[in-house]
Amino acid sequence: MRPAHLIASVVTAAAAVIALANPASAAPINYVALGDSYASGLGTGSYDGSSGGCKRGPLAYPALYAAATAPATFKSVACSGARTGDVITQAGNLTAATNLVTVQVGGNDAGFTDVITTCTFGSDQDCTNRVNQAKTYAANTLPGLLTNVYNTIKSKSPSARVVVLGYPRLYKVPGSCNVGLSDTKRAAINSGSDALHNTIGARAAAAGFRYVDVRGVFTGHEICSSSWWLNSLSWPVEESYHPNRAGHQSGYLPALRSAIG
Repeated sequence: MRPAHLIASVVTAAAAVIALANPASAAPINYVALGDSYASGLGTGSYDGSSGGCKRGPLAYPALYAAATAPATFKSVACSGARTGDVITQAGNLTAATNLVTVQVGGNDAGFTDVITTCTFGSDQDCTNRVNQAKTYAANTLPGLLTNVYNTIKSKSPSARVVVLGYPRLYKVPGSCNVGLSDTKRAAINSGSDALHNTIGARAAAAGFRYVDVRGVFTGHEICSSSWWLNSLSWPVEESYHPNRAGHQSGYLPALRSAIG
């Protein structure tokens, strides 16, 4: 090899090494959080005054993730009580520049509040029947509603990484609780969480989104366990059966960070 060619080869190789050692800066993250009360932070007891009835707060997992990772922009529009149609409206906050989206919805569509109310005040059979109705809805009606949500997200932010988060089982069965709901009711409610998991996980996968199953993360931290990450019947009542501060900090946040990488 002639000297000139040798020098050129050395320079090229050196440039390649420098490029590997100094990769291009990652694109800035523009993060938008969508969803219902589990995503807004209802249950943590700390809410932004400007969020009104949506009960968004700094201790919810989207806000915790943003505080830990410092994205270029962050906006949560998650709202207590939101159903799939509401999340489609929330998606109006997405743009082509949005490159990270989290979304959690489906529990209210399936009748979460009514299930809990029926199981609290009704008989074991009343509870089981109402949960079975919710499971039928989750299997037959919810899939199409979720597909509409996920398609809307893709149309608004086609290049975004989208992470779909699921719901935990609420109870440890049998557990340490000697009062409250029977184990029959607790097991029925847990089976409803499993039904939501089946539907949400399948529709997220069909959309090409990452699904985060938090049931394993919350195992050992359900209501009636030795370390609760969820509120039981609480005051204010609206905070009942939602993740508490530990549920967001030690449950949802690590699961989300692991999913995003």
